[in-house]
Amino acid sequence: MIGVIDTEGDGAEWTFPAEPGSVRSARHAVRDALDCWGLDAAVGDTTVLLVSELVTNSLRYASGPIGVRLERSHPSTPGDGSGLLVEVSDPLPDPPTERSAGPDDEGGRGLQLVACSARRWGTRRGKSGKTVWFELALPG
Repeated sequence: MIGVIDTEGDGAEWTFPAEPGSVRSARHAVRDALDCWGLDAAVGDTTVLLVSELVTNSLRYASGPIGVRLERSHPSTPGDGSGLLVEVSDPLPDPPTERSAGPDDEGGRGLQLVACSARRWGTRRGKSGKTVWFELALPG
C-alpha cells in the first residue's frame, strides 16, 4: 500500500501501487473497514469481490497508482435506504469496456459482476484518469 489517505467516520480511502499484491491488500483494507463499521457480512463479501475485480482491471491496463475509496451514506429522509459508495480510480483515462465472456473464458466478467450486483454503477473521467464507481444498498 502506498498510503492510507483516510479511515475516519463514514469514509475510508487508500492508494495502492500498480503491482499484483495490491489486489490482496485492497481486499484486506476494504474488509477491515467494513468490519469496523459493523456492516452485514453479505455486503462485505460483495464489496470485497467487486473491489477485487476493479483493482485487477486497473492493474491489467494502467501503470500508475490505484485509488480505492469507500463512503457510507445514511438516509436523509425516512424511506431512503442507506448505501455504500465504492470508487476505484487509476491514471488511465479510457473508460472500461464491458465484454461478453463465454463459459470457458477466464476473464471478462468484472464489469458484468458489478452491473449485476450493484444498485447503480458508472464511470467518470478525472483530472488524471478515471474512476469506476458502484453503489450497494445497505440493509436496515
